Amino acid sequence: MKGGSRVTIASTAPTLAEFEDAAAVLAGVVEHTPLEASQHLTEVLGAPVHLKLENLQRTGSFKIRGAAYRLSRLTAEERTRGVVAASAGNHAQGVALAAQALGIPATIFMPLGVPVPKLLATRGYGADVLLEGATVDTSLRLAAEFAERTGAVLIHPFDHRDIVIGQGTLGLEVVDQHPDVDTIILGIGGGGLVAGVAAAAKARAAAAGRSLRIIGVQAENAAPYPLSLEAGHPIEIETRPTIADGILVGRPGDVPFSIIRDLVDEVVTVTDDDIARAILVLLERAKVVAEPAGAVGVAAILAGKVAATGPTVAVLSGGNIDPLLLQRVVAHGLAASGRYMTLRIPLPDRPGQLSRVSDLIAQAGANVIEVLHTRHGQGLQISEVILQISVETRGEEHRALTLKILQDAGFHPVIVPD
Repeated sequence: MKGGSRVTIASTAPTLAEFEDAAAVLAGVVEHTPLEASQHLTEVLGAPVHLKLENLQRTGSFKIRGAAYRLSRLTAEERTRGVVAASAGNHAQGVALAAQALGIPATIFMPLGVPVPKLLATRGYGADVLLEGATVDTSLRLAAEFAERTGAVLIHPFDHRDIVIGQGTLGLEVVDQHPDVDTIILGIGGGGLVAGVAAAAKARAAAAGRSLRIIGVQAENAAPYPLSLEAGHPIEIETRPTIADGILVGRPGDVPFSIIRDLVDEVVTVTDDDIARAILVLLERAKVVAEPAGAVGVAAILAGKVAATGPTVAVLSGGNIDPLLLQRVVAHGLAASGRYMTLRIPLPDRPGQLSRVSDLIAQAGANVIEVLHTRHGQGLQISEVILQISVETRGEEHRALTLKILQDAGFHPVIVPD
């Protein structure tokens, strides 16, 4: 990883001319998405922050850029063979839409448990969708086997030069929209987006005699890049579950890795709690819906993982989130911010106890959302009941005060993990 003062581009990276040619090819195919200022994030970071709203892109994410450019470069013979891809959803939609526009048959392997909106959208673009495998890595293996068996062209989600070039057109847009940008923050899965943006944005800035920083962000439970960069080559790790399914990748791509090694200044990680808080902040403060993988740049700012050095752009790379997941993530984000908790309180089974607890919560100034009162539960005495009560609070201090008031009154509340 190189510092922000570096303005020469590594020989393995695509050239500025290649990115500009790709942007011309994609004109009319992709949208020039807005760049909007965020006062709240500016106050948090201590430097001006803008949001690149790629969640408003066609198909709801940046993936259409790489997919459309990759397919545009297929020969006539390759197009007749059809294409195959594997994805948790966003790359699938990009390939399906681009293939539909070019009249190319498309087969998409998606892992079991893929978000329903992404599945329905991919099928809606005319692709033949096969649900197989527990992870994207498994789906990729199956797609590669399908390509070898049928002759279809494999459209890899990140490990191909044309994909990197297509994704990099986003970097050109950022620098054109905000010529004074000092830092660009964006998520990393396999690395296609950050490699393309790093190469394109740094090349565009260098042409103007400037430099800028690129910071990549991975989910803590799926972060092969820090170890790989330390080792000097891609390393496969065993991932753990994360809400950021769009960047749940166990091994860096060979093509993007060399570019990231040379041009990305820093890679940081964020937790699922950080991501949930970011989605909540974007909803409340920016009125923007981002999927978990698309919100990791904002999560890094909120978690204090990024130092302020000048005007900053956080890329919201996608907004394709299942409404049911969004509901859970918002609840998780509220809990992580100290604004929501569910308490389990053992009570003596006699009249007035529920009323007493309610009065104490009201005294604390908290708001009761939901109540479950039951005599059934493991470990309960015949003379006991369990009160499970969900409460809205105003933050960590207010939550602590509410608990203390209940404890001082002789109750023993336990916070139920969400």
